[in-house]
Amino acid sequence: MCGIALIASGIRLHCSSLFSDFIISSDEADQLLFTIDDIKTALKRRGPDSLGSKEFSFHLKDFTSLEGEDRLALVQSGESDNKLDNGFDRPKAIAEFCFVGATLQLRGVNPVTQPLTDADENILVYNGEIFGGIYVGDAENDTEILMQSLAKCCSCTSEEHTKLCLDTKKGKCSVPECLSTIKGPWAIIYWQAGSRILWFGRDAFGRRSLLVKWPTSQDMRFILSSVSPASHNESGLGELTLWEELPCGIYSAHISAPNDGEFVDGEVIKHEWPNPLLNDLLKWDRKCVQPSPDELSASRIRKQCMLSAHSTTIASDEGCIQASVVMPAETVLLALKAAVMRRSAINVISKGKCDINGRNAPVAVLFSGGLDSMILAALLDQCIEKKYDIDLLNVSFDNESAPDRISARAGLKELRKISPLRRWKLVEIDGKLSTLSLESKHVMSLINPSKTYMDLNIGLALWLAAGGNGWLCEGGSSIDAAACIDEDDRNCGRISYKSQARVLLVGAGADEQCAGYGRHRTKYRTGSWVGLHEEMKLDVQRIWKRNLGRDDRCIADNGKEARFPFLDEEVISTLLNIPLWEIADLDLPSGRGDKKILRHVAELLGIHEAAVLPKRAIQFGSRIARESNVKNFGSNRAANQASAGSVEIPIPK
Repeated sequence: MCGIALIASGIRLHCSSLFSDFIISSDEADQLLFTIDDIKTALKRRGPDSLGSKEFSFHLKDFTSLEGEDRLALVQSGESDNKLDNGFDRPKAIAEFCFVGATLQLRGVNPVTQPLTDADENILVYNGEIFGGIYVGDAENDTEILMQSLAKCCSCTSEEHTKLCLDTKKGKCSVPECLSTIKGPWAIIYWQAGSRILWFGRDAFGRRSLLVKWPTSQDMRFILSSVSPASHNESGLGELTLWEELPCGIYSAHISAPNDGEFVDGEVIKHEWPNPLLNDLLKWDRKCVQPSPDELSASRIRKQCMLSAHSTTIASDEGCIQASVVMPAETVLLALKAAVMRRSAINVISKGKCDINGRNAPVAVLFSGGLDSMILAALLDQCIEKKYDIDLLNVSFDNESAPDRISARAGLKELRKISPLRRWKLVEIDGKLSTLSLESKHVMSLINPSKTYMDLNIGLALWLAAGGNGWLCEGGSSIDAAACIDEDDRNCGRISYKSQARVLLVGAGADEQCAGYGRHRTKYRTGSWVGLHEEMKLDVQRIWKRNLGRDDRCIADNGKEARFPFLDEEVISTLLNIPLWEIADLDLPSGRGDKKILRHVAELLGIHEAAVLPKRAIQFGSRIARESNVKNFGSNRAANQASAGSVEIPIPK
């Protein structure tokens, strides 16, 4: 994982194909609301292993006999020669690029510092994982492999490549074609030097954050960044309106010499995804939506047979499922297990920074004890050797009384029954909103451009949980004294502990794909099966904007990488190929009909108590929403009357 950024000045962007044009002109120091160093500081928290930057500038040659591209000279930073070939002084730079990469290295034997450059002066900063599509060996770093793949690409768009490009015959592909083959989360900024094209974008589902700051009268730079820098405003809200979530997709800007000699020009284009399989997932069209009475009845009968006769067997440690007839839940279970395996393969996690030879697994679970996190914990147990301890990170803003703390402790007991040889560590992380004023300001910069109280509550809970700094119960978990921060620091029979895991499995995407939200039940009542399908489709197609960017930024700020098995491409495809009435049956009560298929998956894994738990969002399960309501609205009742969840946090004037 990496925090990435590009800071560009002196460029005139033409974005008519997307929205109104923006112009970036030369910066003046008193206009800047934050500096490059501010951005580096924000990124450094995401990538604590290394921080690097690469700068270059554009100059106009001091003669006018040449036209077009020949008039534009690119000069790498650090060059001491300010003279042109004819002996005259080099003109002042009219445009500058600065690439920044802060790396949390999770793959590869050798240390890697971004930005990466090659012999052709291409530059890459990449924040992502390659789980498939491009081959990466166990000892290799996926960013380095991607750089090699991109260096072989032509400069065409995918449309031009198919119709016009001569390189097609040479086995070359376009940059959009290369990127669309990647299975896994990513955000990228890539300078293709030979063609002077700036490529940038994020994966089709938005699983990695990439923010864009378009030029404004206050700050005329064009900036891409994984996260916005901390605000200099007391409330942390001062620069909220400058940033936007970059919509998912692949973009290019061809940099060309201007006619007026004042700015460098760039035409921004958004490209179609060339991968037809990816396009099918993005359309999110399910073939079987409306059941016949017989189909719905048969689905319910199969469920009862499974519960009463246990006609199918639970997945074994070797991943084998034995059954005379493969049920939809078994298909989902196999896809989910493969997704967790890809995201927890310890043999490909960088040996340089993770204690993979010790007892603590480098992969932990964001854990509420609810349905989704219990499934992930049980599958992680099947995917890594028993010698590793597994940290279950649980956050509460009401100590032992929060619903998520109660269900987490119950879930721990159930996991021990399923896998008694595993050393499970329930890390109890306590928060108090009244003592987190500085942290709240910091998290405001992380959730930016989100700006509601609900976003802040979710962001703060995720941020605190991802920090992994909490307590282990004495006698409640098998505690390794060497892992404890301070054995003598005890509170009610608990020992302080900080999780060192660098990868965090998160259940995002399960509710959107399996009808887990209350609004899905409401839509089903008013619009039946078709209405439910359309609501779920809307949720999946906007998850990048509402959830994933925010969640990625809050978790990554602790030097941890969030991984989302429910949003694995194969899992999404598997769920889409299953009839909707097998996914959910909202005629049944809460805890049974919502996310029906995942409840079946839990039963197959031997999880019975958590399989019937109702949906509970982190802000309610941790009780941070209740604290926030009292603090900001006076009471829960007043907050409910004001629809507090959607209220935007006021920005001081």
